[in-house]
Amino acid sequence: MKKFVACVAAVLLCGSAVIAAELKSGLEVGEGVNAFYVQDVTGPSAGKDPLCYRCQYGKRPVVAIFTRKMDDKVAALVKEIDSKVAKNGDKKMAAFVVVLSDDPAANEAKLKELAKKEGIKIPLTTFENAAGPEDYKINKEAEVTVMSWVNSKVKVTHAFAAGKLNEAGIKAVVTDTAKILE
Repeated sequence: MKKFVACVAAVLLCGSAVIAAELKSGLEVGEGVNAFYVQDVTGPSAGKDPLCYRCQYGKRPVVAIFTRKMDDKVAALVKEIDSKVAKNGDKKMAAFVVVLSDDPAANEAKLKELAKKEGIKIPLTTFENAAGPEDYKINKEAEVTVMSWVNSKVKVTHAFAAGKLNEAGIKAVVTDTAKILE
């Protein structure tokens, strides 16, 4: 019986360790955001030279969604953030999406179609390197990394492994935008 109890305790402890080891990706809270350049696909600079949205948005409250794949769940997150930006125009909230890819041109048609179909106003962009901007510490295991900042300092980061973005995750990201709107 003692061995059985010890085995159950060991399993519970191991399970707790796995739960506690959440995926970390992106800058830590309080870190500054550096410049990086993207190719705008659907925003006001679409088809022009690469630009730095982080630079353009300056000290404004910003949500940056970095993704390696644009699927239905990521599209749902983008729609929710787009809606949040529209509702917070008075606070000059901004957002943009960065598709991380070694072949960014392959994503352009899908991004244009998504923006048109869903009426998305925030810029959908590409970054030529699936690893993402080096300074941004995007974990290779993260399919989606969301960083929200204001005054050029990160206030909150969310990371999702492949296939792990769900309704609860989307709700958490949207709810946490309050931290950059205070």
